[in-house]
Amino acid sequence: MKVVSALAAVRHLLDTGVVRPGDTLLDSSSGIYAYGLALASHRYGMRCHIVGSTTVDETLRSQLAILGAHLEQMPPSASLKLDQNRRVARVREILRDNPTYHWMRQYHDDIHFLGYRAVAERIVQEIDTDPLTIVGGVGSGASTGALARYVREYSPGVRLVGVQPFGSVTFGSEAVADPDIIIAGIGSSIPFGNVIHTLYDTIHWVGFTAALAGSVDLLRRHAVFAGLSTGAAYLAARWEQDPDRTTLFIAADTGHRYHDTVFARHQEAPRIDDLRPHEVSTVAEIGLPWSRMEWRRAPAAPAATSHGDTDSLIRGTVAPEGGQLHM
Repeated sequence: MKVVSALAAVRHLLDTGVVRPGDTLLDSSSGIYAYGLALASHRYGMRCHIVGSTTVDETLRSQLAILGAHLEQMPPSASLKLDQNRRVARVREILRDNPTYHWMRQYHDDIHFLGYRAVAERIVQEIDTDPLTIVGGVGSGASTGALARYVREYSPGVRLVGVQPFGSVTFGSEAVADPDIIIAGIGSSIPFGNVIHTLYDTIHWVGFTAALAGSVDLLRRHAVFAGLSTGAAYLAARWEQDPDRTTLFIAADTGHRYHDTVFARHQEAPRIDDLRPHEVSTVAEIGLPWSRMEWRRAPAAPAATSHGDTDSLIRGTVAPEGGQLHM
């Protein structure tokens, strides 16, 4: 999913003269966005510098090297917060020493919404979007948020269900730590400027054990080999299915980089039919391994809102606004 985002963002920057071929594009990533930005940089003749999460594996490192991207990877970390804070600090150091680099700010610049318009238009062409429920990881706020905004231009009744890991500040689960593994990419320990909370109707918080069950079941039942965040989204999508609505969920990446940390532990996965979310009415009630809350398009809590200099990074490209299972 991040490939379409990065391609559109870099093309827009070139078209508007913000960057020129040969310039260096810089950003932090847990994996998927690094690959997308490296592809876009290679296509458009740009240099690419990635500050990568500890979760970046050897397969992705090789792909980035082939595409000409320079990767700095953070050391192993026991927490999502420490990993992300290290990456942000390193990005700022690089910018201090290289002021001509362009920071892509995937977490704060809504230029990353642009690429999802084409995806939304394809969705509208191929399936019945009235009524439709979209399910996927919240992450940086671009993919699910942008899809919902664009599809709602055609079908205002579209429901958006966001998936979060425990330990993420974005929707208030920072006090609940997942003891097993970091589900990188769908949550954050720091405020993100691109998340528009008022787009989301429902939120699922999914821990490692439940996400593992989803990933294993998705492979066994549908022959789809996808990552841990996809397993979490699949689990939530199965729960949200309604015979009167079409349910579409986002499988953001393949499962290859999760072999050792996820699929090698497949025997630990509970049966997906034995799992059900803990229904909560406030974020104070959420808990492992899986919780669900009707968010009702409420605004963000203060702790989840980007403050200070990050607010000035948002360009204003997108203005904030208050069945059948597809894969």
